[in-house]
Amino acid sequence: MDGKHIRVKKPPHSGSRFFNYKQYLLVVLMVVADSNYRFIMVDIRAYRTTADARIFGASRMGERICANQLALPESRRLPRYAGLPAPFVFMVDEGFALTHRVMWPFPKRGLDVRGLIFNYRLTRARRYVECTFGLLSSKWRVFLSSIQMDTENAPLVIQVCVVLHNFTRFHEASSAVDMDEFPTSSALGLDRTLHR
Repeated sequence: MDGKHIRVKKPPHSGSRFFNYKQYLLVVLMVVADSNYRFIMVDIRAYRTTADARIFGASRMGERICANQLALPESRRLPRYAGLPAPFVFMVDEGFALTHRVMWPFPKRGLDVRGLIFNYRLTRARRYVECTFGLLSSKWRVFLSSIQMDTENAPLVIQVCVVLHNFTRFHEASSAVDMDEFPTSSALGLDRTLHR
């Protein structure tokens, strides 16, 4: 899970309504991505803050994850490990708050070999969401600079790009897609209820 900060042109005569310390309107695309570089959950909203922990806490996605309202699998024992069952978690960077369902790397100072290996593996797993953002930005060039349109339309453009991204990822994964058999939005991995 990660967030992409997308700049949008500040509307004229808006005063401090859309102002943050970076001096532009910030729309955040907060997502969960899978290992096929597709978006599973999406939350798109404008924020004044740039801190991922605050954005995540204020998002509907964050509220549902923290309240355990998602249909996540039950905890299971890890292979070749006789300890307690481990919960399924979302892997994030240090910008997020640590919870029962959200895991980030150990602090880098004073780690033993096991801690270093854990951080390395967690970072490798997190690369999927960062690569998904990279694929999104390289295919849909609107993300390479600030979006030059009305603030009401910018989140819709972002949402359309996310849907088209999942569509193309699904199409590229299958050699021939029969349009009559194309999956619904839920099968594409988008939870539309998370968009406000």
